Amino acid sequence: MPLAVLPFPRIDPVLVSIGPFAIRWYALAYIVGILLGWLYARALIRSARPWGGRAPLDVLDFDDFVVWVTVGIILGGRVGYVLFYNFEHFLADPLEIVKLWKGGMSFHGGFLGCVAAVVLFARSRGLSILTIGDLTCAVAPIGIFLGRLANFINGELWGRPADVPWAMVFPGAGPWPRHPSQLYEAGLEGLLLLAILAIAVRAGALKRPGLVIGLFACVYAVARSFCEFFREPDPQLGFLWGGLTMGMVLSVPLFLAGLGFVAAALSRPPLRPARAESP
Repeated sequence: MPLAVLPFPRIDPVLVSIGPFAIRWYALAYIVGILLGWLYARALIRSARPWGGRAPLDVLDFDDFVVWVTVGIILGGRVGYVLFYNFEHFLADPLEIVKLWKGGMSFHGGFLGCVAAVVLFARSRGLSILTIGDLTCAVAPIGIFLGRLANFINGELWGRPADVPWAMVFPGAGPWPRHPSQLYEAGLEGLLLLAILAIAVRAGALKRPGLVIGLFACVYAVARSFCEFFREPDPQLGFLWGGLTMGMVLSVPLFLAGLGFVAAALSRPPLRPARAESP
């Protein structure tokens, strides 16, 4: 155990409370993440540079899509958590499924929810599924970053016992100093992934539909698997085969799917969108 540990900043998980209603940091992270992602996507659509001309969709199309993807994130994230992480608990008490304020969301489930929203929306509008997916993945790390910060504020999903100088004692996690793994995930799954995708977009990745999706899946899977070495497994699951965690196991098919998207995107010639119209 280190001689000294960093104090855990005890921030109230409830940001604002008005009577029986409360706004929590976790809910705020979702709201702000979706809002900032929406604004970033609108900026990409309006710019001719990432597409080499006019974007293959309008900002109004993406405005409508935000509602679809929000529902996909929430439903997919919750259903994923129920199925992947705590099925027996929710099977015994199904009413607990709708109590989102108690926490319990799965990234991999939320990702599948986003996929469903992308496919259904694109087909309903006659738009490219891959293009909508690319835009969604390009902005998604913003929400991931804010969500992991909210996990840290809530003092949940803490790391394994550690003797590093920045270890913290988390409330409810016993007396042992632990890795602040939520911050590791915020940095790698959020900021680093956002920077990599932004560089890819600037280099012309949006001209190859599906490439940003593939890069997102591959980089996230690697970052998440790395962070799992420092994150304490969910107590109801513990370690799986050979010391693997559920986060690692779910990241394997995500990584393989990402490789498939990258290979397919690079095998096709880049799009030649229509030139932006002159005023």
